[in-house]
Amino acid sequence: MDNSTEIVFVLQELNETMAKKHTYFAVTLLVYLLTIVVNLTLIVTIVSQKTLHEPMFIFLCSLCVNGIFGASSFYPKMLMDLSSDLSVISYKACLCQMFVIYGYVFCEFTTLTVMAYDRYVAICKPLNYHSIITPGKVMRLLLFTWLLSICESAVAMAVISTLPLCGFNIEKIYCTAWAVIKLSCVDTIINNVFGYFLVVFHVLQAVLILISYVNIVKASVRSQEDRSKFMQTCLPHLIALTNFTIALLFDDMYARYGSSNRLQALRNFMSLEYLVVPPLLNPLIYGLKLNQIRRRIFRICSQKRHDLK
Repeated sequence: MDNSTEIVFVLQELNETMAKKHTYFAVTLLVYLLTIVVNLTLIVTIVSQKTLHEPMFIFLCSLCVNGIFGASSFYPKMLMDLSSDLSVISYKACLCQMFVIYGYVFCEFTTLTVMAYDRYVAICKPLNYHSIITPGKVMRLLLFTWLLSICESAVAMAVISTLPLCGFNIEKIYCTAWAVIKLSCVDTIINNVFGYFLVVFHVLQAVLILISYVNIVKASVRSQEDRSKFMQTCLPHLIALTNFTIALLFDDMYARYGSSNRLQALRNFMSLEYLVVPPLLNPLIYGLKLNQIRRRIFRICSQKRHDLK
């Protein structure tokens, strides 16, 4: 089958009645809107409050932007599928969805790594923090995070787009690289090697984060202030990292080696978890745990209520 804009993939459908699909549509739309709102709330709060223009909050703002980016790669297409009888997607749209999803995944890992580095310097080298984490370095780290993620995703899509395809049924409810690679008519060793390289590279990032946190925990036992700083700024980061890594690794490994005829409900849940939960959970746990952000949000809400009166 020749790769062209005429190719249309048939996605795996949810085997539910239209009545249930309408219920799922309403819930999905509500969760999507809530995800956008909570992320925008943190972004607007951080951007509008000069007291929050610190490296940790700037990286958190970037994480929230990426959360909106990732959620928007999945929800709009899912809402379209829930409102129709057939789940299909064009070849170009499939590549575009994969590009955005993988860009989101790579950016999430790299942002969490940068945030771990920031917390390591803040807690383990507090006297040198402002000389190490300078405004210029913050900008360079942000540019590195986004450009690296975009380049990784672009190269992955370029490699996949060269594959001739001999099928059009994708065994997932959205487009993924491995699902499309399985439809190839030729040997996919180059794609497999590149895929393993990306997996190893980002797993190593997770390992670096864990090593930094071992040092952070050792440093945190020195005083009550350091322990408090760890609980407020590092615990949400660990929750975000653990949740994202486990869900992503399960989905990737099962897609490669698992049976397509077993554990369908679990597969669907885990394939959605890293797209649905982190963009919604991250701003909530950071917003609730970080006193500076929580106080600012409450102050802004109180001011809005006062102005309305």
